[in-house]
Order: sequence, then C-alpha cells, then structure tokens
Amino acid sequence: MPESYGRGREETQEERADRQWSELLQELRVAQTGVQILFGFLLAVVFQSRFEDLGPVDRDIYVVTVMLGSATAAALIGPVSYHRLLTGRRMKPQTVMWASRMTVLGLILLFCTMCSTLLLILRVALHNQLALWLVGVMALWFLACWFLFPLWALAKGRSGPRDDEPGDSGDASGADAPSGRGSGSA
Repeated sequence: MPESYGRGREETQEERADRQWSELLQELRVAQTGVQILFGFLLAVVFQSRFEDLGPVDRDIYVVTVMLGSATAAALIGPVSYHRLLTGRRMKPQTVMWASRMTVLGLILLFCTMCSTLLLILRVALHNQLALWLVGVMALWFLACWFLFPLWALAKGRSGPRDDEPGDSGDASGADAPSGRGSGSA
C-alpha cells in the first residue's frame, strides 16, 4: 500500500527505491564524467616531458593524487556494480542505501583529489607558498558548495522525515500533506 510519510508522494517502498535509484544514477553520471576527465589528465601527466623536472615533493603529491583519483573512480563506479550484482534479489532499498553511502564517500574522495590536483598544478605553476593559500581557499569553496550549502538548506527547509525515514504524516501546519503521486519535491 502506498504511503506518503508526509512528503507529498504516495509510493510504495519499492517505488520509492526505484525513484531514488534513478535520481542517484543521474547524480553519478555527472560526477563520473568529471572524475574520468580528471583521472585521464592525471594519467597523462606522467608521460609529459616536464614530469622529469618535478622534485621529489611534487612527485609524491602526484602519486597521492593518482591514488586518490583511483579511489574516487572506484567509489563512484561502485554503486553501478553493487546494483548489477544485486539486481533481481529484491534488495533495491538496501542497494539504494549502500549506493548512496558509496556516492558520498566518492564525493569526499573527489574533494581530496581536487585539492591534491590543485596543489600539484599550483606548486608547479607558482613555485611559492601562494599555492597552499589558493588551494585552501578552493578547498573551502568546494566544502561550501558540496556540503555546507546543502546542509544549510536542509536545516532551513526541513519539513519532515527523509524519504527513507518513516515518521509522522506531517507537521501541524499541514504544509507537507500529500497532494497526489509525483507532485512532491525530490
């Protein structure tokens, strides 16, 4: 029987899992494209003639960056494998939960990869301490865009339980009363 959990949607647990999987897949497509481009760039760097000019610290930063890029790609491609191996086993809600966790881990690793990549590029380009400051500023910007702004929006606009958290059917204002299938927010 469909339930809305106060979120403006009437859907079964399986329908909700299907919708959440589709939404997660769209998010992964965006993140995976960026990771693949970044990782391709990182793999090509070692074959450039200037790579031999890098000092030991910059080579170490490069190795760490490539390893972070590999871990990021694994975490963001992992949900697809997870889904494929569990398809047909009636585990879609659990698959969505674990795939979502892997995606968050992938975003954290992508944050580290981006910062490490910036550090390497700016150290080579600037040869001074300004590189660290610029990376620090960009790290704060990434954190704000990827984590702080969404958490702030959640804190300001939370009107009920998450789709995957059963709870009351709404608050006293009635702001989140069900209004029909598909009319709720994502």
